[in-house]
Amino acid sequence: MKAAIAHDWLVTYAGSERVLEQMLLCYPEADLYAVCDFIPTSDRAFLRGRTIRTTSIQRYPHARRFYRLYFPWMPRAVERLDLRNYDVVISSCHAVSKGVRLRSEQLHVCMCYTPPRYLWDMEGEYLRRAGLSRGLAGRAVRRVMGRLRAWDLQASKGVDAYIAISGFIAGRIKQCYQRDSVVIYPPVDTEFYRPGAGKEDYYLTASRLVPYKHVDLIVRAFAAMPDRRLVVIGDGPEIKRIRRDAAPNVTVMGYQPSDALRDYMQRARAFVFAAEEDFGIVPVEAQACGTPVIAFGRGGATETVMDGQTGLFFDEQTTASLSRAVDRFETMTFDPADCRTNALRFSPDRFRREFTTFVDSEWQKFQTYRQGQGH
Repeated sequence: MKAAIAHDWLVTYAGSERVLEQMLLCYPEADLYAVCDFIPTSDRAFLRGRTIRTTSIQRYPHARRFYRLYFPWMPRAVERLDLRNYDVVISSCHAVSKGVRLRSEQLHVCMCYTPPRYLWDMEGEYLRRAGLSRGLAGRAVRRVMGRLRAWDLQASKGVDAYIAISGFIAGRIKQCYQRDSVVIYPPVDTEFYRPGAGKEDYYLTASRLVPYKHVDLIVRAFAAMPDRRLVVIGDGPEIKRIRRDAAPNVTVMGYQPSDALRDYMQRARAFVFAAEEDFGIVPVEAQACGTPVIAFGRGGATETVMDGQTGLFFDEQTTASLSRAVDRFETMTFDPADCRTNALRFSPDRFRREFTTFVDSEWQKFQTYRQGQGH
């Protein structure tokens, strides 16, 4: 079986790239394609020296900095990738890579991180953040988004088998594309994230500081609980506002390297998580360190945190709901060993085993079907 992997864009070593890294270990001979490749030299180790085949977007003016602005041109770019010489193509997709064009005798498996939220259920919110919810410019952008949504739906039909990163995303795939999927949870580095020596009296949150992560909500909630200490790790466009709103009991540390993040995770009383995530790797990393999680009870966290055993949920994205959860947490006892055991369900070994089993099985079924059709 000759395989290729088509990723969206390679610009940083983040969540989807960690999944891609494990895919490349599963199929070390696979060729890798991407819309564009601007991964810094310091972060390229996971690619293991591969030559990345990119689209025309790679050569667009200032694409390294403004690649997202070229999103309307990406569908046509990925359709022009020449993938004719492969038996199996695996798209690693949260945007456009599932739109690669293949022949009927090629199997297409899509590792779907999410149907693009900016095209489907969160279009209005994205336009409001960009200041494009009204006026001529807003109407023009909505027309473009409508065309891209139609393309995305059509592209979804070219996939033979879907993998979803959570049951939550499986539901979104069904809602947006009317397609079934198999859930294979992303890998979490449970060897690196491991328990430390003991706990200290502070709570921790760590995230990119962008609006949908709701770190500002966590900061405001702890401002109303001056006897409880919060440490915030992360950087992003919200950092100035979060620092401005931080009370004396809240320490905003900004970006920290992985070793420092792990150290803070190991010593925290609990990890606090307020986003509605598709999966949410960081709460699993916290549990791997033996640290329970206080999480908003929607999205992927409901599949990775065991309520009452490795953490607890709050019902609304409000400071009052989070504060009540912290009060409840203070009356409970959590065993670090339970947190660690739960996190081991998401190990890289488990991912590679489930992923290769699924892809190889789909390939065998695909061959059998084609033989039955007389091909």
